[in-house]
Amino acid sequence: MTGQTTVHLFFSLAALLAVAKLFGALARAVRQPPVVGEIVAGVLCGPLVLPESVRAVLIPPDVAPLLSALAAVGLALFMFVVGYELEHTLLRGRRRTALGVAVGSVLVPLVVGVLVAVPLAARYAPGSRTGFVLFLGIAMSVTAFPVLARILADRGLTNGPLGGLALAAAAVGDLVAWVGLAGVAALTADGEQWRIALLPVYVLLLLCARPLLKRVLTRWAERPAAPAALFPLLVSGLLLSCAATEWMGVHYIFGAFAFGAIMPRAGLEKLRDRLIHTADQAGTLLLPLYFVVAGSKVSLDGFGTSTLVTLLTLLAVAVAAKAAGVYAGARLSGLDHRSALPLSILMNVRGLTEIVILSVGLELGLIDGTVYSMMVVMAVVTTAMAGPLLDVAPPPEQHPAPHPAPDTAAPAPDTAAPAPDTAAPAPLAHAAADETVGTGR
Repeated sequence: MTGQTTVHLFFSLAALLAVAKLFGALARAVRQPPVVGEIVAGVLCGPLVLPESVRAVLIPPDVAPLLSALAAVGLALFMFVVGYELEHTLLRGRRRTALGVAVGSVLVPLVVGVLVAVPLAARYAPGSRTGFVLFLGIAMSVTAFPVLARILADRGLTNGPLGGLALAAAAVGDLVAWVGLAGVAALTADGEQWRIALLPVYVLLLLCARPLLKRVLTRWAERPAAPAALFPLLVSGLLLSCAATEWMGVHYIFGAFAFGAIMPRAGLEKLRDRLIHTADQAGTLLLPLYFVVAGSKVSLDGFGTSTLVTLLTLLAVAVAAKAAGVYAGARLSGLDHRSALPLSILMNVRGLTEIVILSVGLELGLIDGTVYSMMVVMAVVTTAMAGPLLDVAPPPEQHPAPHPAPDTAAPAPDTAAPAPDTAAPAPLAHAAADETVGTGR
């Protein structure tokens, strides 16, 4: 890397991070997740707004690959955090309802998305039509777990019955989406497809490494300097896992997510929170680059009337199918309308998870730039609309309790103290660590 390239890199990093943080702060000021503002910042830095001469200064051609590499590291750290924060106890006490909601939230938009994608494949599929159709169905079924956690935290719903149910269902649904995307990536992979056959070996190695990680973390758990000492070791394991899945033809985000998911948890809660905090701080610095890079790929060149109709169709189908699936799953699982309706709003947010999946699809050649741009718009709209819709249809626990009429009759002197309200819901299991909520993704 020449000295001039180094100058360009530092200038681009400073400019893009500043713009991303500015727009993220603006989004938060209007009660939106920062990811919405960061994606908008990327769009403004892309060909949609800036002329080529200005973009060549902001993101010179020799710097663009370096920025993408740094963004990939930030994304890998983020996916590690998502996997590590995935609570294995989320389904405890609400398995039937959570699974019912998760099945509805995935199955209905997946089927509807596939049906919508079939006629679109002839026009928009850049390669395999089967891969395009399956990918679009998966992209329709996604819920952004981290954005959902942030919305619930902002509204004080994280430990409420509906908040815990939403997080549990979203965790199950996203896990299905990641597995499905890995399958589509493997199905459409070019080149040395025999490497995919090593995927079970990779999973087995991860599972065998878990007891070793457990012993190492347990030995260091009570040491104050444990996060600083262990973090480089964990990052090494994370990057090796990313390299392994990328080499096998499965995207590196699956390696990052899987490495976080197999991390031991029991008895290591304090150390786990500190490690997540360290990883989150490192990832938060670089992750906005990913959104800027993703947003800068959005282009409306060639958008005509038919493309606009396709965009509106995809948006309407994505919102309606997701809401209908969640609502139906919730009602069939025993929830009433007052709980099922806000749950269908909460599960419609897509945010970061959708952007990551779309970027993977674009990199793998499953979709073209036009479909990518349309789906990014869909992701931003579905994420931004959640807050205002929840103001209209809030969850039951957000409704103010009616004030009882004042008791004017004097109580008898020997009146017993009222019994505690045993009907009050007990605090739910910890659903998402504070550090994930802090990212606001």
